[in-house]
Amino acid sequence: MNKKRSNKLIEETSPYLLQHAENPIDWHAWNENTLKLANTSGKLIVISIGYSACHWCHVMEHESFEDDDVAALMNQNYINIKVDREERPDIDQVYMNAIQLITGSGGWPLNIVALPDGRPVWGGTYFKKEIWMNALNQISNLYKTKPEKLFDYADKLEQGLKNIDLITLNPNTDDFSTEFIQQTIDNWSHQFDYRFGGMSRAPKFMMPNNYQFLLRYAYQMNDLPLQEYVNTTLTKMAFGGIFDHIGGGFSRYSVDEKWHVPHFEKMLYDNAQMVSLYAEAFLITKNNLYKDVVIETLNFVDRELKGPHGNFYSSLDADSLNHEGTLEEGAYYVWNQNELKSLLKEDFGLFADYYNVNAYGFWEEGNYVLIRSEDDDSFLKKHELTSESLFKRKENWKDILLKARQKRKPPRLDDKTLTSWNAMMIKGYLDAYRVLKEEPYLHTATTCGEFLLKNQIREDGGLNHNFKNGTSNINGFLEDYATCIDAFISLYNHTLDLKWLFISRDLTNYCFDFFFDDQSKLFFFTSEKDTALVSRSVEYRDNVIPASNSTMAKNLFTLSHYFDNEHYAKTAETMLNNIKPEIQNYGSGFSNWLYLMMNYTEPFFEVAIIGNESLEKIKELNLNYTPNKIVAASFKEESLPLFKNRAVEGKTLIYVCVNKTCNMPVDTVEKAINQLKKYP
Repeated sequence: MNKKRSNKLIEETSPYLLQHAENPIDWHAWNENTLKLANTSGKLIVISIGYSACHWCHVMEHESFEDDDVAALMNQNYINIKVDREERPDIDQVYMNAIQLITGSGGWPLNIVALPDGRPVWGGTYFKKEIWMNALNQISNLYKTKPEKLFDYADKLEQGLKNIDLITLNPNTDDFSTEFIQQTIDNWSHQFDYRFGGMSRAPKFMMPNNYQFLLRYAYQMNDLPLQEYVNTTLTKMAFGGIFDHIGGGFSRYSVDEKWHVPHFEKMLYDNAQMVSLYAEAFLITKNNLYKDVVIETLNFVDRELKGPHGNFYSSLDADSLNHEGTLEEGAYYVWNQNELKSLLKEDFGLFADYYNVNAYGFWEEGNYVLIRSEDDDSFLKKHELTSESLFKRKENWKDILLKARQKRKPPRLDDKTLTSWNAMMIKGYLDAYRVLKEEPYLHTATTCGEFLLKNQIREDGGLNHNFKNGTSNINGFLEDYATCIDAFISLYNHTLDLKWLFISRDLTNYCFDFFFDDQSKLFFFTSEKDTALVSRSVEYRDNVIPASNSTMAKNLFTLSHYFDNEHYAKTAETMLNNIKPEIQNYGSGFSNWLYLMMNYTEPFFEVAIIGNESLEKIKELNLNYTPNKIVAASFKEESLPLFKNRAVEGKTLIYVCVNKTCNMPVDTVEKAINQLKKYP
């Protein structure tokens, strides 16, 4: 049994790093001092990357990193660095690219062996103790006897890393068409799971930006089969165990095809985006299931992830203590029949049918993950219940089980605050407010926005990435700027406070100064102020979070309309055109770019509202699904080009414009919507 002692990680604030602070391994954080130590010692480096909610990270820690034999081997032969991938996505991105080149796949924990200068030579994800020790021994011996082999391999891998995100300027003229988008969807659709939704594979990730694009395309183009597929996906995710039917909120992914058994960690970024997606879907369909998902997810976020300053924490762990006091995946969330019968009494039978406490909902070892398999109308008919009766029963069930669950040991909370994830959460609250008109949602979003202004924007105009215990010390990445700009534009839309729009413009200009790549006409993920890594990556493929470049391109498109800025407009168009050659064969990885492309293939509207009733009219206008528009509203004439010479005393007028040509102003939202509908 190893003795408890602290390593260098005890000085850190990241919950993930602190989890490893008493390992017998001499862990260091990634910083200048550690990198100098590696270079001067001449030792190989182990770089182990994970995050606090990662189940297999915990498994490898218990099996290997808490073991004295493993520690002795690593401490003697290596400089050992722990990285929180959420704090340092730049480091994670470089070494994830390396692993994918080496092995063809990736994931977390991510474990790399690198030369003293940080260049990778070997790695993988989770390793059992014996395999891990054997590999480290072999590499250490090779480094001592034939180091030139490792250096040669590092040279080749370094070149591969520099080529992996290499963008070649597209020499062809910008040509964005509906046919191109439709062909991309046709290619993509071969992977669709029309029975359970999502993609035809397991595990299944929710990929909200995929469905925001498909939702828009389906409804804007009146593609009924695609509408049905998207709604099947949204319904099955809401029915599945990936959605927490008792406490609200989504887990990160499901391990099976029917969205049943989740990988139980809950991430802020997932839930932020899912709120936006389901709010949009409710606006279109008026399906109350989608509305309930929005409300219950925000209730979860408010209850379990909200900080004291209006900020939001990062995640809840997949693991929690079971009845025996052992960490176990999902222990906080699952139920056995005896527990449910004891708590629900005579209502157990109805509950069990509704949430499939049967063979369909069985997971393992006597435990069930709640999952729905039929809609409420079918259930009401089968059991001869009224909607009101079922609603009351569901509320009672959730109240009883939530109180019972809160008596269990909760999952560990990662209480660091990340700028980009908070910006996404602001956007989620604002999208919910736009659709549901609940004033507390607007208040929460605005409070978080003010938190970011106060704590995360530096005097030089740049952003910091992290916040914990009053400290914010990691220079921001492109995703921080892109998501903040997006969130602040939305805050302007709902408050009419122009400061949010001007801050968005200032942050955009900062990105041009410190992130823009003149060769690719895209933005680097890291600032030129940051210490150089093995390679400087350009993140442009959409994933569970949209690529920072696709979000920036959308921001530039939007801001070009607000400020009549031709440089912004041309950059957005060039960025999209440069990415276009890669899009058609992998729609899922470019859905946010495809969303932007629709702004070019269909009419795009500028709606200016000026007058004392602007706020009321923008609220009414927002109740209609029109994704191909921006709205600029003000109580009086302002300096923005869209407001110039348009204020009329005593009136609130709405101007609908397209291609810099405006209709006659109207005084009702109904008339404005009719003008929007006139365009094909």
